[in-house]
Amino acid sequence: MIMNGTVQFGDEGFMGTQRFQEIKAAAYEHLLSRIEELGAEFGRWTRAAIEEFVGIEVASFARLNRMAINEAEMQQIASALTKELAGLGPLEDLLEDPAVEDVLINGYDNVFVSRRGVLARESLRFSDNQHVLRIVRRILAPLGRRLDESTPMVDARLPDGGRLNVVIEPLAVDGPMVSIRKFRQDPLKPSDLLALGTFNEEISRLLQAAVECRCNILISGGTSSGKTSLLNALAFFIPEAERVVTIEDTAELSLNHPHVVRLESRQGGYDGAGHVSIRELIRNSLRMRPDRVVVGEVRGAEVMDMLQAMNTGHEGSMATIHANSPRECLYRIEMLAGFAGYQGSEDSLRRQIASALDFVVQIGRLSNGSRRVLSITEVTGVGDGVISTQELYRHESWVDPDGNDGDRWVGLGVHPHTPKLARSKAQLRPNAPSEAEQGGGFWGRRRQ
Repeated sequence: MIMNGTVQFGDEGFMGTQRFQEIKAAAYEHLLSRIEELGAEFGRWTRAAIEEFVGIEVASFARLNRMAINEAEMQQIASALTKELAGLGPLEDLLEDPAVEDVLINGYDNVFVSRRGVLARESLRFSDNQHVLRIVRRILAPLGRRLDESTPMVDARLPDGGRLNVVIEPLAVDGPMVSIRKFRQDPLKPSDLLALGTFNEEISRLLQAAVECRCNILISGGTSSGKTSLLNALAFFIPEAERVVTIEDTAELSLNHPHVVRLESRQGGYDGAGHVSIRELIRNSLRMRPDRVVVGEVRGAEVMDMLQAMNTGHEGSMATIHANSPRECLYRIEMLAGFAGYQGSEDSLRRQIASALDFVVQIGRLSNGSRRVLSITEVTGVGDGVISTQELYRHESWVDPDGNDGDRWVGLGVHPHTPKLARSKAQLRPNAPSEAEQGGGFWGRRRQ
């Protein structure tokens, strides 16, 4: 059945069978021979023309070979082959699905997809590993990236802002390993995160005040915990009159701000020539008159340049880092500074970290796939050779009498120590929750 130009099927079981793959492969070879006859003319066809051509040729191929397939199955094969010739094959529907966050291919017959934070195996599959490589190389071709035995590992940014990572033989033992991270075209706003239960109203007010008052913020969390989404949301609070420079390994940020300068590192060529690191970009960004510097992810020697930027007049800067807790986050910064060749004493480094950072926002992904701000910790200084912190809010899970899971954020009832938020003291005054309030309102909410 065809509705509005799109083929609709009630039963997609045929597409998951070996018979479908065999018929599709044979029809694909037939199409390639017909395309060779057409020559350069085929390259000028529109997608609609290719779709019509494939439909006619598949019907003719099935009739000549007396294949026992019905009209719906023939349409499924034609649709899949159109995607092969004019699109991205089996990946096309997944990349167009707004609910899909990650596509993970572990060899041609082992595909996993993450939707709303939950990873599950997908029924689609490729015909073989060469089929996977053909689609991946089609993605990489417009990007000018090379994937072969001499460069078996590629990290690239897709035209829609997503990220592609591919590892092939001899590094990948069981076939091509492809990881595609998708990003929303419309970044989540703070109100969206509030509605999703990522944080409550009181935390939202604190984060807004921290950004507007130019506090330096580090967002810490694990893989796929929502760090980039939270960083994008915080950018909504940056005053429009300020100039923001973003620096990333692979450009993922999409800040909703009128004055953003986006910089992206560059991998070196086959001989390593032309490599431009995050560290070099941060150094150069300080010559570009930024009001704030936003680093997509701190993972190496650039940590020292980020701290220098935060300590030299670029207040209100932000970054993300991989760590499991605020304390682990501070330890990781010290470790990265050591790898960067920091020559000073440990006490001097800790004082520099404490003077640079105002808040560490820890975010995580729960077992049901939902993302939550797990804690907000303020860096208050250095005492007895240790970086001093105070936790302002902590996330807790709870279960109501009906057995429903819920969330709440427990506050210590203290105002942030930093003088940057002195003017916001009345706005941010915490209200300790009563026992009745802990199951509802903005302190507690049921988890959907």
